[in-house]
Formats: sequence, structure tokens, C-alpha cells
Amino acid sequence: MYQNRTLSEKYPLIDKVIDNVEKVVVGKQKEVTLSLVALLSGGHVLLEDVPGVGKTMMVRAIAKSIGANYKRIQFTPDLLPSDVTGISIYDQKVMDFKFRPGPIMANVVLADEINRTSPKTQAALLEALEEASVTIDGETRLLEKPFFVMATQNPIEYGGTYPLPEAQLDRFLFKFKIGYPTPEEEMEVLTRVEKQHPIEKIEAVLSLEDLLQMQKEVTNVYVDNLVKSYIISIINETRSHQSVYLGVSPRGSIALMKAAQSYAYIQGREYVIPDDIKYLAEFVLSHRVILNSDSKYANLSPQTVVKEILQYVKIPVKKEAIR
Repeated sequence: MYQNRTLSEKYPLIDKVIDNVEKVVVGKQKEVTLSLVALLSGGHVLLEDVPGVGKTMMVRAIAKSIGANYKRIQFTPDLLPSDVTGISIYDQKVMDFKFRPGPIMANVVLADEINRTSPKTQAALLEALEEASVTIDGETRLLEKPFFVMATQNPIEYGGTYPLPEAQLDRFLFKFKIGYPTPEEEMEVLTRVEKQHPIEKIEAVLSLEDLLQMQKEVTNVYVDNLVKSYIISIINETRSHQSVYLGVSPRGSIALMKAAQSYAYIQGREYVIPDDIKYLAEFVLSHRVILNSDSKYANLSPQTVVKEILQYVKIPVKKEAIR
């Protein structure tokens, strides 16, 4: 279960970023923390929520807090792959083609309403999400690090949308919702934006160099074999559960471990504990599970299945040697 963080003596910069973003996004500490977990893991986030709950503001605040180059892509049915990745245009002055980069070539990218564009344009994101590169006119161009995509989709309006294929959903480390604020939080929002939006005031509290160094340090967070066994047990249960048509792939196992390393790092620990896995599993695994027809007709959700699996998969305990 999520617990309020405490200031870490070892990683104070992370707390500064969280505090900075919370000046803009009220009452969403859990969601901000999960976004930073994805950022430190080199992963990406899919937000499925209704318009107007602060998705764009959260992404902008994160980008400004780390001094990152930020771009927004508004996905529409007529958007072309080249509108995302970029295009080579013939320059008559130099008698040669000149590459004009697309908005995907930024440090932090907001892919707004990603399910409103065609599958062909959605596919243009696959390479960028997985390989941090794009191939244009036969030439592969690496994207500048750090590279972080937060995509949004509206769960209410289905007219004119193209559901994301499983292959693309699998590229997102997390999928979660922001949700409506409480009345008290909404009152605070109104007070903050009454004269000037707080997004205009916040400044960078972390450099891109610091962030890249943290991403390297995250990989050194220790994961015991017992914790790895716990991950594997959970993943295997998703493949054999009676309600599941298709379980989680090995990519999901890796994603859960990487996310747990980043989460432990943010908590100021140099090792992963089983509770990290248990807390993050719902956000990492739910969108990777495909239910069978009977479960869909029964209105069962992947989140419910993952929570059920976490209930009965035992947390491993290290056995002490018998003397």
C-alpha cells in the first residue's frame, strides 16, 4: 500500500522535483512519484483518464523541473507518421535534403489522445518507445537521453478512436489514472490559479546531467534472488489464471523489476523489498493482461485479476541455515 514519502538525506534532489511538481498538481503525490519512477527507469507512462484532470500540467511540470526539452503531440485521425518522427525536405539553396526533426525528438513528450490516430501513426511510436530511436528514409536516428513519453487517452469517448494494440501497450511501463481531486484539493487548485497559473513560476531543480546519473545509479539497486522469484511467481500466475487469455510476457517481468529498482531508489534504499513489487504490480501488469471472453462478459477487470493474484501468491521468506 502507498505510504507518504519522507525526505531522503541521500537523494534530496528527487524530493525537490516531487515538491516542485506538487506546486502545480494538487493532491497527486502517488501519481507524480510513479511518473518519476518511470522516468528513472527509462520507461513511459500511459494515462487513461477524462479531460481536465491535470495530465498535461503534470507532464509540463516534470519537464520544467528537470530543465528538459518538452514537446506536445496532439494525435488526430489525419496525423501522419512523418508528423511525429520528422521528414527530409529538399533545400534548393544547398541542392540537398535537409532533415526537419519531429516533436518526438525531445526529452519529454506528451502524446495527447494517442488512441485518436491511425494504427500506422501509432506504429511510428513503437521504435521510439522501445529503442529510443526513429528510422527515417532508411537512416536510424538516436533520440537524445533522457527520453520520456507520457501518453493520454480518453476512456469515455470511443467514437473515432483506434484502440492501442497489445504490442504497443506492452511498451508502456505504467498505466494508471489521475482521477478527480477532492473538494478540498479542488478549492486549493482554484486558489492557486486565481491570479497566475503556478506552472509559469516553477523552475528547474534538477539538471539533465543529474537525471542521467540517477538513471545509472538506479541499475545498481540490489535485487535479491528471492525477490526475483517473487516476480516470476506473480508473472506465471497471470499466464495460468482461469480468467486470463494471454498472460504477461518476459518484458513485463523485466519492467516490474526495473520499476521496483527505481521505486526503492526514490525511497532512499539500495535494495528492493517484496512490498515494492506488491505495490507496483498493478500499475505494471494490468495493461499487459488480456482476459478471456467469459471474464469480459462478467465485467471482470485486469486490475481485479492482478490484485487477486497478489492476494494468494506468497511473499518468499529466506530460510536460515539449520545448525
